[in-house]
Amino acid sequence: MLRIKKLDIFICKQFGMLFLGTFFICLFVLMMQFLWRYVDELVGKGLTIEVLAQFFWWMGLMMVPQALPLAILLSSLITFGNLGESSELTAIKSAGISLTRTFSSLVVVSCFISATSFVFQNNIGPYSTIKLSQLLVSMKQKNPELEIPEGVFYDGIPNSNIYVQKKDVKTGKFYGIMIYRMSNSYEDSEIILADSGMLQTTAEKQHLLLTLWNGEWFSNQAQEVGRDAAAPFRRETFLEKKTLIDFNGDFDMTDAALFSGDARGKGLAKLYRDLDSLQHNNDSIGRVFYNEVQMSYYNTSGLSRTDTLAAIKEAGKKTFNVDSAFARLNNDGKRSVLGIARSQVQAVDADLEFKAMVTEDANRMIRQHKIEMYKKFVLSLSCLIFFFIGAPLGTIIRKGGLGIPVIVSVLVFIVYYILDNSGYQMARRGIWAIWFGELLATMVLVPLAVFVTYKANKDSAVFNFDAYRNLLMNLLGMRQKRNIMAKEVIINEPDYGRDAELLSEVTERAQAYAEAHRLKTAPNVKRVFFEYQADNEMEEINRLLETAIDDLGNTRDKTILNLLNEYPIMSVKAHTRPFNRQWLNTAAAILVPVGLVLYIRMWRFRLRLLKDLRVVVHNNNQIIAQIGKL
Repeated sequence: MLRIKKLDIFICKQFGMLFLGTFFICLFVLMMQFLWRYVDELVGKGLTIEVLAQFFWWMGLMMVPQALPLAILLSSLITFGNLGESSELTAIKSAGISLTRTFSSLVVVSCFISATSFVFQNNIGPYSTIKLSQLLVSMKQKNPELEIPEGVFYDGIPNSNIYVQKKDVKTGKFYGIMIYRMSNSYEDSEIILADSGMLQTTAEKQHLLLTLWNGEWFSNQAQEVGRDAAAPFRRETFLEKKTLIDFNGDFDMTDAALFSGDARGKGLAKLYRDLDSLQHNNDSIGRVFYNEVQMSYYNTSGLSRTDTLAAIKEAGKKTFNVDSAFARLNNDGKRSVLGIARSQVQAVDADLEFKAMVTEDANRMIRQHKIEMYKKFVLSLSCLIFFFIGAPLGTIIRKGGLGIPVIVSVLVFIVYYILDNSGYQMARRGIWAIWFGELLATMVLVPLAVFVTYKANKDSAVFNFDAYRNLLMNLLGMRQKRNIMAKEVIINEPDYGRDAELLSEVTERAQAYAEAHRLKTAPNVKRVFFEYQADNEMEEINRLLETAIDDLGNTRDKTILNLLNEYPIMSVKAHTRPFNRQWLNTAAAILVPVGLVLYIRMWRFRLRLLKDLRVVVHNNNQIIAQIGKL
């Protein structure tokens, strides 16, 4: 029997609150990304609030299936990142509850969201896509709003350019008007000059009433008689002139029947039904084309049985050579044969090109329907996949808030988007198989989800950024500085006499080591890469020094504390070999470019060690002198 525990309710509550917030954030980002694609075509059309509200409503519904996976990824990552950062995940594990059991409640929730996404795509998504496409086409076809500026030519009215020197906002009158109108061509044009005028929209919003006062009208009309004939010219002076200009300022909704063939506006049942019809029609067209080709190029109905047998017998002769037969023709005969062959090839090529164009349209429609069928399942499945990426990553990274989780989520979603879009484009063009193109992103992300889930169950530090930072610092030879602070309460006072003896011994050994190993010279290649020997002397010097530093860290003397912080943290192995394992050193020597870089790096470490030893000797002498004063 399934029992819901308080832990499940707690985790679901944390996830649910974050999911609602991240879902609307992701939906808003996706809507803005979609809006910027069409903003240039929609601005300045004078659209009403009602039309814009419908546009954003249908756009939001269309983006819901795409926002759900990203919201699940981000919310699951933040949820378990918060649990890990506040040590609540550690408390859950210490109570004997496995990570798989912790995930179980959210797995059920993610499955429910995935099923909801599928139902949404199958029922609401297609309808919203059709309505949005209908609105977009209608908004693009609407004429722009009349907002004629001063001092520039305005081309918002079809076949006209209007220049207004000044306009009166209160009365709506224009002053200093110049109008260029073209009906069919530049030869059939009109130029209108007027001192003042007014432009008004008719009641039915299908025309503009242009009223002009005190001006001139120049026009010429092209003739059909010939190019060199002069076009008639007309000049008219008027005190008042009124004319109507075709201008549809109303918003007309495009007929939805134009999008009936769009695969994005169909549910799964209609996709199956229409796909069967398309394939049946395509097969019928293919059979018709096959019969036409057979009748045109392989038709033997005009040959008698005797002629057919003779032709077969002639074709079976090995002595017959087409080139020899062509060579026996005279020049006129050769030209005639080549001309007939060229004409036949061109006719066949044009015929096949036309038939390929017809079949390619049908194949493209079939591919689009198959892609939409796959996409309904793939988008739903991606909700579950993104949960198994986000939740384990949250337990590994253990960082909550909107910092690292947002960065990781964006990187994962970018990879998913690139793979999904590339696969879609390749499948749509017929370059890749439909199933491969649509499942490409899923095939890449499923192994990633399995990997991070496995690492999270094993408490792996594969995403421990501190470990990678330390590794990078070691590779670059970077070191942390000592930070020894004065203690408020000291339990054991330092043994100054013993510490002075240890520092004196370290000084003697460090000076002897520097003279014996000649650290300024380049290291021996043979010993470095092939005959490694442990540097026990340097390790013993570092051990004695650290022992003295640990004991002197209990002192109250500020001078000694300052000198202790000036001691470098020495690397006792980096100057002897590149790697701990011998086979890696041998491989680095064989790979000459890599070995050369490591060899120069080791030489640098030897020089740094020599500098560190000098600093150690100098600090030892100062501390010994300070101890003598104490």
